[in-house]
Amino acid sequence: MTVLKRYVLRLFISIKYITANVVDRNNGRIVATASTVEHTIKNSLECGRSSNAKAAGVVGEVLAMRLKVEGLELGQGRGIHMDVTKEIKKKGLGNKTKVWAIVNALRSNGVNLILDDEANLDSSSTNHAGQF
Repeated sequence: MTVLKRYVLRLFISIKYITANVVDRNNGRIVATASTVEHTIKNSLECGRSSNAKAAGVVGEVLAMRLKVEGLELGQGRGIHMDVTKEIKKKGLGNKTKVWAIVNALRSNGVNLILDDEANLDSSSTNHAGQF
């Protein structure tokens, strides 16, 4: 059985760390990951702050680079899916800027990211580029 939304972006945001994974739903395998737990990312952040919007942007950029290395930035033509509303509800409204920082970093680095709830978002929540 082939899943239509084969590649899905999953976020894990805690008080200390941010992790982003792209999962291949056909076989349940993580194809690319980036996290502020990694020493190279953690050391590049100012004052070791590994769970703010800037850190989320760095995680998004690193994940985009790793997807390009794997040749999956386009999600094999179908794109990489993400339900932003679900992720924000799961993480809480306090993490809204972190979620959008990752989304914007991925998109600005050429990743074909498909927001599954894009049609359901109101106009006030779709323009987040200037809020960081």
